[in-house]
Amino acid sequence: MQVIVLWTANTERYSNVMNGLNDTAENLLASIERNETEVAPSSLYAVACIKEGVPFINGAPQNTFVPGLVEFAVQKNVLIAGDDFKSGQTKMKSVLVDFLVGAGIKPTSIVSYNHLGNNDGMNLSAPQTFRSKEISKSNVVDDMVASNSILYKPGEHPDHVVVIKYVPNVGDSKRAMDEYMSEIFMGGHNTISMHNVCEDSLLAAPIILDLVLLAELTSRIQVSRATQRCCWSTARTLAFGFDLGFLCKGIFSVLLICMWPLHAPHPNLPHVHCMHTHWCMQQNFRCRLCSLNAQC
Repeated sequence: MQVIVLWTANTERYSNVMNGLNDTAENLLASIERNETEVAPSSLYAVACIKEGVPFINGAPQNTFVPGLVEFAVQKNVLIAGDDFKSGQTKMKSVLVDFLVGAGIKPTSIVSYNHLGNNDGMNLSAPQTFRSKEISKSNVVDDMVASNSILYKPGEHPDHVVVIKYVPNVGDSKRAMDEYMSEIFMGGHNTISMHNVCEDSLLAAPIILDLVLLAELTSRIQVSRATQRCCWSTARTLAFGFDLGFLCKGIFSVLLICMWPLHAPHPNLPHVHCMHTHWCMQQNFRCRLCSLNAQC
């Protein structure tokens, strides 16, 4: 039986990444031994999973996967994925901004306001934990902006502001309001305003199922060292980081294939939030598993 651990607990404060503390696997493990307060509880669970060869998915916004933890996962050949479920406002943003930029319409300002009354909303009302959410949401349009060098000069970005407020009366029914201001032909301007009401937990639940299934699938995949073709192994073989002698190796520990329902993958890896790109990646990944040619 394959075990998959998925973190859905409350958002933690953002951890400081410091040399000698969590910058390498060796330093992170030593910091845990010293009971350093800067090591987040979610990072402790992730390290425990890696030691046991169990895939770990982080569904919360904080930076659980500090550099030392990612290094440790790669060393042990254990799968990790994160951070932060992308279920509502941000998923819509990754679709709409991709459309606008692709159509030659230049977003210059994106302002997103949310209020909700569940435990997540209460937790995010604290400045330290909201900072984690703010960071995870802040880069969601970066790759789409960078894809059009005609609209945007190097280093140019739209103004992007995110506000989250706790309103107990609305419970799990989250309200999201967005305003997209853009430049159009001959110096004109265009504004799109959106109001979305959604059940926060019900949007997250199917994403949890998809991520667990995808993690289980990828835990059984190995890649031929000679031909780079996919081959299948038992769950136990990959779970404990062993590969098939010199013939095959496990796929890279940081599961980029799981990026489509998550906000912020590891900061040292490319961020891709465009929904069309994610769809093509998912489709091509499954085609290659069946020895079919990529479809897009």
